Amino acid sequence: MPSPAPPRNDLLIRPAERRTATVLAAGVLALLAAGWWRHSREPGGVIDIDRAPPLTAQFQVNVNQADWPELIQLPGVGRTLAERLVAEREEHGQFRSLEELSRVDGIGPRTIDRIRPYLLPIADESEVASR
Repeated sequence: MPSPAPPRNDLLIRPAERRTATVLAAGVLALLAAGWWRHSREPGGVIDIDRAPPLTAQFQVNVNQADWPELIQLPGVGRTLAERLVAEREEHGQFRSLEELSRVDGIGPRTIDRIRPYLLPIADESEVASR
């Protein structure tokens, strides 16, 4: 049985090439670290995602124009109540104040107070330009 062939040294990286590759890799890592350090020192540079304050979106609805899918986004307003709001507006005209929302069955003062921050103010007729 023939003996296995010795490993070919010409396929492996020679010691001089290994040192060159190590020096190049260390240089690239040093450049990356220097760039990161420089960028982190600039105002508005690197953002620490774990410590960034959460963003909030302002969501407000015009009760005289919104359809029921928009109205169900309000806290405590489901599909049934949203459909009642739209039906009331279509049958009896637009709401002239937020307090008029109480003419809808299921909406009382507490509900109005809960959804008030999410409702656009209703303009007084004297503030609206005529057509």
